[in-house]
Amino acid sequence: MAEVLTGTMKAVEITGPGGPEVLRLVEREIPKIGATDVLIRVIAAGVNRPDIFQREGKYPPPSGVTDIPGLEVSGEIVAVGADVVSHRPGDTVMALVAGGGYAEYCAAPAGSCLRIPQGFSSIDAAAVPETFYTVWANVFEAGRLQSGETFLVHGGASGIGTTAVRMATVLGAKVYATARGPKKCAAVEGLGALRCIDSTTHDFVSEMKDATEGRGVDVVLDMLAGDYTNRNLLTLAFEGRLVQIATLLGAKAEVNMSLIMQKRLTVTGSTLRSRPDFEKARITRAIADRIVPHMEAGKLRPLIHMTFPLEAAAKAHAHLEDGNSVGKIVLTVR
Repeated sequence: MAEVLTGTMKAVEITGPGGPEVLRLVEREIPKIGATDVLIRVIAAGVNRPDIFQREGKYPPPSGVTDIPGLEVSGEIVAVGADVVSHRPGDTVMALVAGGGYAEYCAAPAGSCLRIPQGFSSIDAAAVPETFYTVWANVFEAGRLQSGETFLVHGGASGIGTTAVRMATVLGAKVYATARGPKKCAAVEGLGALRCIDSTTHDFVSEMKDATEGRGVDVVLDMLAGDYTNRNLLTLAFEGRLVQIATLLGAKAEVNMSLIMQKRLTVTGSTLRSRPDFEKARITRAIADRIVPHMEAGKLRPLIHMTFPLEAAAKAHAHLEDGNSVGKIVLTVR
């Protein structure tokens, strides 16, 4: 069944490293699929900051992965590989992919596909895999956040941030966040955060010490690094965990190792795109078991900031980069 669909499709190509203007709508061959893959007719695709890094030449796709950007899609399966038994043509799914989402058709490992939750639109579904998988794997698996613990997420208005706030709240944590400006902070508090600290006017270290009566927080999710790193360590409670998933302020930081030892802290982090398919399949199963029931109960869904048609991918990137969005940006393909 891997050879059922042939011909060309519309896709967004990165013509060279640069700004949003290097994104161009082109004709590409419909991707071939392997024995354990499915081919998805894409309805919508999420836009994420790693797409921007790839466009800038800072985050190349893994070896053997298409150069077409896009890490998450929703749509209808139109063909399945010879060894696929979990899905069949006609199934509507959302999928985590290592690339290829900005296109009319996308190949995806069958193990990284989830049926679209009841009550979710295709746009909702396209905004799930990259952020929800990232938050689950990092905050709840690596960071071991438990119900009743205190959690701080930086960049609370971002796609990752809004997901982390909502997911941690639904799973019983006491959630705090930082964001830039009062409007973003108000929006984040509306998602369930007990308090959102305006990072342009307040020091989150002292604010979180006050909020926790000097104890500190159990888990910090950070996408900034740089000079935030030591401040995050100061914010953590005894046996707290710092989870690092990006380095927007710089990959290098000078840290106080004595503080880590004295407070018995854990510093961890990971990337998602380069993980092997079996790892992504395991995370997919965990999301299906632990998170999808909350989605179908109406308690948890992604926050959609804005949609753009596929041909306006450059405008979508520019909008994400201007820093004013709250939640996810999604491309509509059909």
